[in-house]
Amino acid sequence: MSKTQENLMTAFAGESQANRKYLAFAKVADKEGLPQVAKLFRAAAAAETVHAHAHLKNAGKIGDTAANLKSALEGETYEFTKMYPEMVKDAKAEGQDAVAKYMEYANKVEEVHANLYKKAIANPSGLPAVDYYVCSVCGYTHEGPCDECPVCRAKAAAFFKVGDDCCK
Repeated sequence: MSKTQENLMTAFAGESQANRKYLAFAKVADKEGLPQVAKLFRAAAAAETVHAHAHLKNAGKIGDTAANLKSALEGETYEFTKMYPEMVKDAKAEGQDAVAKYMEYANKVEEVHANLYKKAIANPSGLPAVDYYVCSVCGYTHEGPCDECPVCRAKAAAFFKVGDDCCK
């Protein structure tokens, strides 16, 4: 990998993390009654997304939908087969039981994502027109409304519908 390619991927990671961090900061500002600060954080987060997408494109990591589905499946599979199991083991060894439990949730959800991608790979133009709902506690992703999260047992109120304008 060239130094430029390495730099693009480092920049992509940094910009992606900044986006997520700023969105988390915006939620705090909203809770503290500071809507303009929240708006500023969201604007910066959107800008970081622009940067991240450009870096990923310039790194040649965005392909056609078939290639993107394959890449997504590989990433999710790595996370639930290798990354999270090791992280859970480390957290337990350090006595971080709450962290280990949440990472176990994330691990289960990544497998769900992998299965959703497998379904899309099998028939990308034939996916049913369903809405996706995400558990705000653990991230479990469900096709259609869900009464209770099978991963963390959160009730239906914890789910939000993912809109077409989400995360652009």
